[in-house]
Amino acid sequence: MKIYIETLGCSKNLVDSEIMSGLFTFNSHEIVTDPTIAEIIVVNTCGFINDAKEESVNEIFNLLTLKEEGACKKLIVSGCLSERYSAELKEEIPEVDAFLGTTTFQQIIDVVDKIMEEDEVVVKVGNIDDKIDESLKRNVSTPSYFAYVKIAEGCNNKCSYCIIPKLRGRFRSRKIEDIVNEVKGLVNGGVKEVVLIAQDTARYGIDLYNEYKLADLLHELGKIEGLKWIRIQYAYPDVIDKKLINEMKVNQKVVKYLDIPIQHANNEMLKSMNRKVTKEKIVNLVNNLRKEISDIAIRTTLIVGFPGETNEQFKELYNFVGEMKFDRLGVFTYSDEEDTVAFYYDNKIDEEIKEERKKEIMLLQQTISQEKNNYKIDKIYEVVIEEKLENENIYIGRTQYDSPEIDGAVYVHTDQILDVGDFVNVKITDALEYDLIGEV
Repeated sequence: MKIYIETLGCSKNLVDSEIMSGLFTFNSHEIVTDPTIAEIIVVNTCGFINDAKEESVNEIFNLLTLKEEGACKKLIVSGCLSERYSAELKEEIPEVDAFLGTTTFQQIIDVVDKIMEEDEVVVKVGNIDDKIDESLKRNVSTPSYFAYVKIAEGCNNKCSYCIIPKLRGRFRSRKIEDIVNEVKGLVNGGVKEVVLIAQDTARYGIDLYNEYKLADLLHELGKIEGLKWIRIQYAYPDVIDKKLINEMKVNQKVVKYLDIPIQHANNEMLKSMNRKVTKEKIVNLVNNLRKEISDIAIRTTLIVGFPGETNEQFKELYNFVGEMKFDRLGVFTYSDEEDTVAFYYDNKIDEEIKEERKKEIMLLQQTISQEKNNYKIDKIYEVVIEEKLENENIYIGRTQYDSPEIDGAVYVHTDQILDVGDFVNVKITDALEYDLIGEV
C-alpha cells in the first residue's frame, strides 16, 4: 500500500518516523510524499506544550478530510500526543483508526494489518520504558549529507514544567558500539554530518556504564573515515565536565558548537523549575567553554513567564542575556501542562505579560546576533551547501556554528556550479541579524 507519514515536533520524533518508514519499506509498502494518494496516513504527533498539541490536533483533522474525500483508507495517530491523550482522542475523534505511543510505534505493521482486517479502533500505548530495538533500520528523510542520530531515549531530570518523562519514560542510553555502527552505515550512504540528539545528551551512558560517556562516544565517532562534522544538541549544563569539553576541543570532527538549554538565570526560578544548576554554575560553564574553545558558538533556550516570575527576576534574566551574549538563543513562554508539578503552582503569569517578556529578550538577542555577525565580515568560513536559489547564482548553506533547520544561513554568491552537500570556503561580505552573505 501507499503510505504517507506526517511528522510534527522535534528531531527525536523525526527519527521515530524514519523507523516507521523503514518498517513499511521492509514490509513491501511504498512511502509517498503526497498525502492525497496515500492509502494509509500516519500522523506522528507532539504533545510537549499547548501550541504543539494544537498543531497536532489541527493536522489530524486536516488529514482526516483525505479519508473522506481521497484515497486514504485508514489514519493512524502516533507519538507523544497519542501517548498522553489516547483515551480522549479516541472518544473525540472516532474517525482515527489506531493510536500508537512513543515506543509502541514499532508495532505499526501489525497494527496496519489488524485495522485493515477489522473495523475496530486499535490503541497501543503505555510501554514507555521499553528497550530500544537496535534491529530496526530507518529510512533517513533528511537531506543526504546529514542525519540525526538518537543516542538515548527518555529522561530522568523531572523538571517541574516538563511532561516528557511521563511520555517517553526513564533515560535509556544506546550502547556505544550500536551508535558507531549506525553512523558508519550512514556515512557509507553519503552522510557527512551527524547531529547527536536525546532528551539530555550530556547524561549519555550513565545508566549503562555508571559514568557519563558522551566524550568517549565522540572519541569513537571521530575515528570514522568520511564523517566530517559531529554536532551535539540538548546537553544539560549541570553535568558537562572537563572530559567532554576537552574532547570537543581536540576532536577535529566535533563542530565548535554546543546547545545548552539553561531555561533561566534567577536561582529561585531555577529551583522552582527543579533545574539541577545555579546561575553561578552556568556562568562558570560558559566562561570555561569560551576559554577552552575560543571560537565556540553556544546556543541556549529560555522559559519566560514561569509561575511566580517577578519583574525583578525577569529583569535579571534579561540582563544575564545581555551580559553572556549567547550566539544563538530561543525563548519559550511557559506552557501550563497538566500532570506536571508546575501545573499546581500559584501565581500564574498572564499570557500578554509572557509574550511581552519573550519579545523583549528576542529583540535584545537580535542586537547581539547582529553584533556577532558583523564581526564575521571579511573572515572565511567553511560552508555546507544546502540549496540553490532559482534563476540566481546564489546558494544557501550554513557554517559549523549553525545547526540544521534552527539556526542562521549563509547566502553564497558564486559563478561555480555547486552541489547540495558540497563543503566550500566562503568569505563573508555582509551580515544580517541572523544570516550572513558571502562569496566562494
